[in-house]
Amino acid sequence: MELQEINRELKETRNELLGILKGLDGDQLNRRHDSNSWSISQICQHLCKTEELYVAAIKRGLKSTDDSILENKPLEFLLDRSKKLVAPDIARPTDEIMEHKEMVEKFHQSRAKLTELLNLLEDPSILSRRHFVHPVFKEMLLIEWVRSLYLHEQRHLQQINEIIEGFK
Repeated sequence: MELQEINRELKETRNELLGILKGLDGDQLNRRHDSNSWSISQICQHLCKTEELYVAAIKRGLKSTDDSILENKPLEFLLDRSKKLVAPDIARPTDEIMEHKEMVEKFHQSRAKLTELLNLLEDPSILSRRHFVHPVFKEMLLIEWVRSLYLHEQRHLQQINEIIEGFK
């Protein structure tokens, strides 16, 4: 998958997410179904943290001078919500109450960091030639790190829509 297509998917997914959030009030954003589940606000915190952690990981992977000969990983499993994934502690949200405006700002900040990194690449194909070790998925090409961001966000969009359905 080309970076241009991945960027389009990143943008479309983020726009969909922001559109859903726009219609929610503070109570809906911060309400938890139970003590073991995340609120929509916490999901959003998790998404921002993950994006920032991925930017840092991609930067580290770009420092390598050795080409990787890894195959692309099938990442579509990320969309299967029947399979529970546990976020690493570093990407887990806090119990902080967040309002819509603050959440949107955090999304813009994390995406700006990713966009800046990708725009600074003289040769974007380097993302397909370098890798970095993911805490869950192990060795992954950097292009797959970028691609997994929108798939991860789509997974959590499903979760947010399930939470919203529970409001009715």
